[in-house]
Amino acid sequence: MKRLVIFDLDGTLLNTIADLAAATNYALTQFGYPTHDTDAYRFFVGNGINKLFERALPESERTPENVLRIRSQFVPYYNLHNADLSRPYPGIEQLLTQLQEQHIQVAVASNKYQEATEKLIRQYFPSIHFTAVFGQRENVPTKPDPQVIHEIIGISGVQKEEVVYIGDSGVDMQTGLNAGVTTIGVCWGFRPKSELEAFQPDLLVENPEEIADFLQLS
Repeated sequence: MKRLVIFDLDGTLLNTIADLAAATNYALTQFGYPTHDTDAYRFFVGNGINKLFERALPESERTPENVLRIRSQFVPYYNLHNADLSRPYPGIEQLLTQLQEQHIQVAVASNKYQEATEKLIRQYFPSIHFTAVFGQRENVPTKPDPQVIHEIIGISGVQKEEVVYIGDSGVDMQTGLNAGVTTIGVCWGFRPKSELEAFQPDLLVENPEEIADFLQLS
């Protein structure tokens, strides 16, 4: 019996790619750098926003100073526009409601910076009680380091065997493996199915209903 389900955010609960691309392209243009198609950002995201900026910058411009310059323009713009085009994936709201009705705790572990993670969860899932909503925080290593998963398990008061971690990328699959919890890869997110398969998660799903079936919610 699972008592805690931890979700990644971008590419798992919410399709945020268009807003992430728009904000990064805005920041790049402020310094005269070339922009990218929205689809390219599927492979830029996943390791925190500094890594996103590093990947989006021209190879010869990927310095820590330039990453911080892009960040200085991205954050205020994204804070205003992070919900322009972002939406929950089909079936996600129903899945979260089912989990809540079955008294299974839910939480978020994201590499998105904390402020935006909290805002998006509040905006899109106001009726869901989350045990923890953690994004990228100072002095906490980003995924695939399992520290955030261990922290959420400690808060929730459950055993590791009672936990499921769900995400859409190889980073997420490695996080679940590193944490020693049941790991589910979702195939509707930003990364190709082959990337998930390489980490041999416990389950790969094409839609949220398969997660509900796995957890025997109905």
